[in-house]
Amino acid sequence: MQDLSNDVVVHIKKNGTEYLQFRRLLEYPELVHCYTLKANGFDIAGNDTYKEKRDILYSNFEKLAKALNIDKDTIIRPYQTHTNIVESIKEVWYDNHERKISIFPKELTNVDGLITNQKDITFSLSFADCTPIYLYDPVKKVIGNIHSGWKGTLTRIGKNAVEKMIEEYNCNTKDIICCIGPCIKKCHFEVSKDVADLFKEEFCEMEDINEIITCINDLEQKYVIDTTRINQNMLREAGLLKENIIDSGICTVCNSKYMHSYRAYKEKAGRNTAILGLRK
Repeated sequence: MQDLSNDVVVHIKKNGTEYLQFRRLLEYPELVHCYTLKANGFDIAGNDTYKEKRDILYSNFEKLAKALNIDKDTIIRPYQTHTNIVESIKEVWYDNHERKISIFPKELTNVDGLITNQKDITFSLSFADCTPIYLYDPVKKVIGNIHSGWKGTLTRIGKNAVEKMIEEYNCNTKDIICCIGPCIKKCHFEVSKDVADLFKEEFCEMEDINEIITCINDLEQKYVIDTTRINQNMLREAGLLKENIIDSGICTVCNSKYMHSYRAYKEKAGRNTAILGLRK
C-alpha cells in the first residue's frame, strides 16, 4: 500500500494492521487514536446484518487493540444514523458487575458523537466519506469523537460537541484541539441544487460561502461543496483557535484504493474506523 503520510498524519503499519495517526495528537502520550485503512478488513457494508457487523467488528477490534496497546473491551461504538446528537459518557454500563457488550449498546442508538473524560473508555465511530472530527482538551483531559456526514455538518454536530464539552466538563475552547480526518473533499462532493440550497441557507453568514459552494454545471444544476471548510469555519466560530484546527488533507474518494468510500463504491463500500480514547 502507498504510504499516505504527510505533514499532518503518519501512516502506521503494525502487527498486520494499517492506520493513520495525527502528528499533533501523538504529542499527547495519554491519548490513543487512529483512522483505519482498507487493509484492515473492516469491510462492513450497509446491507450486512446486525450480527454480521458485530462479528466482523469483534474480530478486527482484537487486532486493532493489540496494535494500539489497549484493551479491546474498553471500546464503545454507537449506532450512528447521521444525527447531530452528542452524548457524554460518564460511566460504563454494567449488568451483574459484568461490563456490557460495548459494540452498538442500545443506550447509544441514534448517536453520532461521544465525549468523555473517563480513562476506561475508547470511542469507535465508522466512516465512508463522512467527516471524522477528533476533539481533545489537554487541560481538562476531555475527548470527543464525532461523525459529521453532510447531514451532521448541516445540523452543526461539531459545534454541538464543543458546546457539550464546555457544558459537561467546563472546557475552554482555546484549549481544544480539533483534527479532521480523511473525508470526501470538495473535488468529489457533487450535489444537486436542493442540497446546495440547504447549505446556502444554513451557512449564509459565512463570508466565503460562495467559495465553499460552487456551481459546476448550470444546465444540470450541479454543485460541489467544501464541507471540511464549513466545519473549520464552524469550529472557529465556536471559539477554537485557527492553529488548533488541523485537517488531514486527505480525500477518501481520491484515495478509495486505500480507504473505504461510499461515493466510489456505493452499497459495496466498507467502513473506516476512527478510534479515540484516553489511556489508563
